[in-house]
Amino acid sequence: MSVKLQVALDLMNLERALRIAKEAVEGGVDLLEAGTPLIKSEGIESVRRLKAEFPKKTIVADMKTMDVGSVEVEIAAKAGADVIAVLAAADDETIKEAVKSARNYDAEIMADMLGVSDPPERTREVCRLGVDYVGVHVGIDSQMRGEDPLDVLSEIVKNSTVPVAVAGGINSETAPSLVKKGAEIVIVGGAIIKASDVKEAARSVRRAIDQGVSISSEVSKKYGTQDIIKALDKVSTPNVSDAMHRAPCMKGIKQMTAGGKKIVGKAITVKTVDGDWAKPVEAIEEAEEGDVIVIDADGGETAVWGELASWSCKMKGVSGIVIDGAVRDVGDIDGIDFPIFAKHKASDAGEPKGYGGIGVDIKCGGVRVKSGDWIIGDSSGVMVIPKEEAVMIANRALDVMERENRVRQEIKEGRTLSVVMELQKWEKVD
Repeated sequence: MSVKLQVALDLMNLERALRIAKEAVEGGVDLLEAGTPLIKSEGIESVRRLKAEFPKKTIVADMKTMDVGSVEVEIAAKAGADVIAVLAAADDETIKEAVKSARNYDAEIMADMLGVSDPPERTREVCRLGVDYVGVHVGIDSQMRGEDPLDVLSEIVKNSTVPVAVAGGINSETAPSLVKKGAEIVIVGGAIIKASDVKEAARSVRRAIDQGVSISSEVSKKYGTQDIIKALDKVSTPNVSDAMHRAPCMKGIKQMTAGGKKIVGKAITVKTVDGDWAKPVEAIEEAEEGDVIVIDADGGETAVWGELASWSCKMKGVSGIVIDGAVRDVGDIDGIDFPIFAKHKASDAGEPKGYGGIGVDIKCGGVRVKSGDWIIGDSSGVMVIPKEEAVMIANRALDVMERENRVRQEIKEGRTLSVVMELQKWEKVD
């Protein structure tokens, strides 16, 4: 069989999903999936509407069934689903009942390998139970940690007697490699539904599959530990805040230097007191290229930083400085294009007494910072990303940015933000 392209409509709003589906179909998509978020927010009506709007297309209901297989398959099939996804991790009896129910309604079953501990073995088992497809699936939350479906695809293909579908952060750059590994259905979500031009994004993936060549994608693949800077360079601090469930930025810390230059890097922390610039300057010796020096000076109004220290950082390749305290020589620092974020500007500096320490846990702008945490600062503020969550948050921030890009495009097409987001529908009712 020729390789088919499936779009996962992982959206909350049905009308938006239908608009995007129309563009995706025009771009060459073969299967339309009512994603789990869409089914949970809009109900089985989402499947019914997709079938009514696109009667000649294969409609997939991503039910992620874990129990009562017969009932859930019947619900989806009666609504118009041609393929229903059940979790391969479900009990064998659940899968058997799902398969029997699907046969009664002329539908097919896809066993989704999400969360399965031994994918090759479970692939052999679900094939014996009668499923029609096996789905290799790296879930969205796992994608944020940089996991890749390519890691397990070959083993599943080798052990499957039915066509294998693959999903998990795929775009036009990565799709060809999955096809070469044996995928017969390529499932693409964000790279199509978040694109500003959905039709062209779908065409790009279709072309990449058919021609076996990687094509540049508007929507990024998920990044790993070596790519955090690359990912954070693309996003804003509001994107990061949203990715961290609306976490606050450093309070009272503002961009002090001209040009609005952004900073991204690992924190090297400094604790000092108002006016004592010894430890902040000594930290330059310990900083590595790309680091951000973050100074807790108790919010003091006497400068602990100035032009000469900034020159030292500039020459060493330090990315920038964040100070819960004061900086001086701001006009001179502007001339060397070195970004400073601080609470106060001042003319006077104190004395280098050496109180405090370097590499200790601090608070800056009310936010806890440890050495090695990631710092991103721009004209909206400064955010701290805990080092153990950096890959996940960087990828989630990219996801936020890309979803906003799609919403922005819909606004440019003439809809207001409240209409695009269907705010009245989702308002709480007293």
